[in-house]
Amino acid sequence: MSLSLVHTVFLTKPSHFLSGRSIIFGLQLSSFSTSFAPIPSEKVNACKKWRHPVASLLELGGAKISREVLIGDGLTHKHAEIVKDDPTNNVPDSIFSKLGLQLHRRDQHPLGILKNAIYDYFDTNHPNKFDKFDDLSPLVSVKANFDDVLVPTDHVSRSYNDTYYVDSQTVLRCHTSAHQAQLLREGHTHFLVTGDVYRRDSIDSTHYPVFHQMEGVRVFSPRDWEDSGTNATSYVAEDLKKCLEGLAQHLFGGVEMRWIDAYFPFTNPSFELEIYFQETWLEVLGCGVMEQEILKRTGRTNNVAWAFGLGLERLAMVLFDIPDIRLFWTNDQRFTSQFSKGQLGVKFKQFSKYPPCYKDVSFWISDAFTENNLCEIIRGVAGDLVEEVTLIDNFTNKKGMTSHCYRVAYRSMERSLTDEEINDLQWRVREQIEAKLKVVMR
Repeated sequence: MSLSLVHTVFLTKPSHFLSGRSIIFGLQLSSFSTSFAPIPSEKVNACKKWRHPVASLLELGGAKISREVLIGDGLTHKHAEIVKDDPTNNVPDSIFSKLGLQLHRRDQHPLGILKNAIYDYFDTNHPNKFDKFDDLSPLVSVKANFDDVLVPTDHVSRSYNDTYYVDSQTVLRCHTSAHQAQLLREGHTHFLVTGDVYRRDSIDSTHYPVFHQMEGVRVFSPRDWEDSGTNATSYVAEDLKKCLEGLAQHLFGGVEMRWIDAYFPFTNPSFELEIYFQETWLEVLGCGVMEQEILKRTGRTNNVAWAFGLGLERLAMVLFDIPDIRLFWTNDQRFTSQFSKGQLGVKFKQFSKYPPCYKDVSFWISDAFTENNLCEIIRGVAGDLVEEVTLIDNFTNKKGMTSHCYRVAYRSMERSLTDEEINDLQWRVREQIEAKLKVVMR
């Protein structure tokens, strides 16, 4: 199950339950909520005029997908608009344009190199055991993404503020665990699932709305543990830890490791593996013994299973010394030419560091304001030219109105930006913030 590597990809610190934070196979579970509101229709209508044309035909997982229509993806419906004028749809063109790029399937890309290194480990230690899936469609049902992995119906991770909804019953997967139940029902007992996953989030050097995960699952039958002298859960947990300690050594060498007890709603017991690397403790992955309810729903009442999940960007940034998550998406040959198939851990050499340009924007917020919506707007205008968005000031006046001031850092990874470009971007950002978020500019 896709317990993402939290510090770099999505969380600001390791997600121990004692700190009040946890991850749900790639979803940040920072708090629980009894209600959440979909995007109001007036916001969707306000978005229409800002959408720019994008390349609109691609193929994913054997399914032909256009900007408006998906055909034959294996969901319960036959047609689903990807970007449409619907109050329940919050997928912008900037996200649709990432569909089908599949960085993890490029053998000379850091993510593909890392994926193949993990494959090599499992092929060596478990020959012909693990089925591998890396081309499954990222469009999944709400049931597959949330219900099948026991995410509570009122959980904040289901909100339109966190997840990209195609319609009320279809999402861009938030984690590779969205395919777990289907694969179990199809009879797979050992499998690895790798894919691009999507989540609305903040803007900085370690956060991006599209990232990549790998999930591993192994199912055990009673004959596996009956002669072990221990109970099924203990036997499976021990096997899980041995397997993942071996994986960490395969990737990082002879490093010191430690296990941290964790909490996830779909595994029990649950653990996080940390390694001591470059003079600091680094969280590598999350894992655990799968909740019996998940197996029961897939017809496996007599089995026990383990599952783990990791974020490829998190590991790749460490192994290859890549300082900014946006670099994974660049086509600049000064980046791409540094990596070769099968060469794990080649250290990235920085090319010219272009100067950033900072612009501030201030406004009176409304009750419906969220930073994720703000970041989505800025990304929609500036794309990968925006490096970071930071709240630098806020206050509430005597009338009870709250003001926020955000500093936007613009920087290209490939060239110097002109003042004219930056001013144009900032002007369009201000226009769209006012139009879409219904705030009062200052």
